[in-house]
Amino acid sequence: MADRAAVIDWLLDPEHSDPAIRWQVMRDLLDAPHSDWAAERAKVETEGWGALLLALEDEDGQWAGGAHFPADFDWRGPEAQRGPDGRMASQPWTATSHSLSLLREFGLDPSSERAQRAVKLIGANASWEEGGQPYWEGEVEPCINGSVVANGSYFGVDVSPIVERLVKERLDDGGWNCETEIGSVRSSFGTTINVLEGLLEYERATAGTSESRAARRSGEEYLLERALFRRLSTGEPADERFLLFAHPNRWRYDVLRGLDYFGSAAALTGAAPDPRLGDAIDHVRSRRLPDGAWPLDWSPPGRVWFDIDDAPGQPSRWVTLRAMRVLRWWET
Repeated sequence: MADRAAVIDWLLDPEHSDPAIRWQVMRDLLDAPHSDWAAERAKVETEGWGALLLALEDEDGQWAGGAHFPADFDWRGPEAQRGPDGRMASQPWTATSHSLSLLREFGLDPSSERAQRAVKLIGANASWEEGGQPYWEGEVEPCINGSVVANGSYFGVDVSPIVERLVKERLDDGGWNCETEIGSVRSSFGTTINVLEGLLEYERATAGTSESRAARRSGEEYLLERALFRRLSTGEPADERFLLFAHPNRWRYDVLRGLDYFGSAAALTGAAPDPRLGDAIDHVRSRRLPDGAWPLDWSPPGRVWFDIDDAPGQPSRWVTLRAMRVLRWWET
């Protein structure tokens, strides 16, 4: 797969790829006519991973009976054990919020009957484990609320009250941190990218407000000042995992996710690539395999409905799609 055409063929392989990947390759890498990629995108509802995930939806519109955790989650069991970073070491990813994020990544048509049915039923039946709030009102952690804003905006829900809250929760250094409620005053890469993706989807759907646009720009500046992965104080990588490519990212951050966000934002705003992204771009280039693809380094551990990527260490269609999309934006 050393040449671009061979990599594209691999990404489009009808036997081993998926409509969720193929339509994005057609739109973002091949500039296919809208009618062509839209027809492929429509298959997300009826074929492959999208259809599989929709088939697992509960009658009440939720997945696994819960908003952020499955109904059978044992808060004292092994899945609830904390890792060195204080996060659950093996969080399950089968509940409603994570399933909606996957459907958005797959590109499920938000106007489709299945999408609209899910949105309405979730609004009527789902509530947050944290405080019992109705699902589309969000909860207390900005990293979670960022994904609620992204999913709600994408699927046509009015999430402006959550956006107003996120704007007010921005920290002095320009970003956000999920641990603000317990006293954190410094932003984190992970929370900031989740909020930025939400604010971008909100802006794409509604044009945003002057306040939300300013907040999004300040979050971008937080990442840009740090070249997407460095400590502001020393210039060293803030976390070596930021240089490893994960998929699905869930709430986790890496430089490829950051770059893909900036490319998506530029598609909306027309902004030119910022030179401060150069180190991250060079890192992505350096990770390209001899066959022209990019590897999956890891996936956040935890219970899933089904796998949507090959094993870590193997060439990954998802990572390759994102890397090629980012480099095409940067080099055009």
